[in-house]
Amino acid sequence: MSTKPDPCKVKPKMENQTVGEVLETEIKRRFVKDFLDILILQLVQTQPTWGYNIIKKTEAKYGVKLRHGALYPMLNTLQARGLITSTKELKKGRVRKTYKITPEGKNFLQTYHNFLKEQTGNGTSTTRRVQNKRELE
Repeated sequence: MSTKPDPCKVKPKMENQTVGEVLETEIKRRFVKDFLDILILQLVQTQPTWGYNIIKKTEAKYGVKLRHGALYPMLNTLQARGLITSTKELKKGRVRKTYKITPEGKNFLQTYHNFLKEQTGNGTSTTRRVQNKRELE
C-alpha cells in the first residue's frame, strides 16, 4: 500500500527543544502541508514573488522545506482558479515567473481570515448575530 508523500520536510529537531517548541514545529508543518494555498496567497499578497522565493520564505518562517513538486502544482491551481496571476520577467539573465494576488484571491483570503476569527472567538459568529438580532426584535 503506497502512501501520499509528505510535500514538506521538517528540519531536524534540536536536542534541547522543549515540548512546546516540538508542538509548535508540528503545527507549523501541518499548516504548510494542509493550507498551502492560504500560505501562498498570504505571501503573494504582501508582495509579488516567484516560486523559489516562496520556498525560502516558507523555510525561514515555518522551518519547513517546501518541495517543488508541491509548490508548482499549487501555483498552477491557484492561477487556474483566478486567485493569482503570473508574469514572466527577465532577472539577472534568467526568465522568472512572478506571481501576484488577484482581487478574487484577496477576497478568498479575507473570507478565510473571517472564518478563523469566528472559530477562535475573535469575531461574532453568524449564529450569534442572528441571536442578537432576535433579542432586539
